[in-house]
Amino acid sequence: MRAVVPQLPEFLRELLTSDVAFVVLFVVFVLEGAMLLYIAPSELLVPGALVLIGEEYLFPILATAVAGATVGQYGLFLVAKHGGREYLVSRSWFRLDESKLDRFDGWFERWGPLVVPASNAMLFTRGMLTVPAGFAEMSSRRFLVLSAAGTLVFETALAVLFVFGGRVVG
Repeated sequence: MRAVVPQLPEFLRELLTSDVAFVVLFVVFVLEGAMLLYIAPSELLVPGALVLIGEEYLFPILATAVAGATVGQYGLFLVAKHGGREYLVSRSWFRLDESKLDRFDGWFERWGPLVVPASNAMLFTRGMLTVPAGFAEMSSRRFLVLSAAGTLVFETALAVLFVFGGRVVG
């Protein structure tokens, strides 16, 4: 479990040990939530922050992660809501192709808004239902609550596994 830190890029490790660590962590999670972070897997961010900033800052790290990811997802939600499918698919920074987007649209149509927190709480689907929620013109308030709830579950699970798993292993 402690091998998570070498997997983070060097510049990110340095920033997360600086005086502006929580600002950097917030920005990193905004990028992660907006599906723009390509430098590190989202599953490593909270464990990496716990190592670099310190486990004694567990709750501020979780709060920063949830707030940042929610802000990032909300930005993507608004782009989907106001820009539409064609706009997003034509953007080079948007990584979902038509077939994946169709699949996630289907999930949203079948299960409704509850897939937003469910997808945010699972590996490999984090944030993927943000775009269909925007296309469906879900209310902003509802999206924010559901997005934050799913992110809180995901990040808390990672932190608990890391802290307690690390103590058992280490």
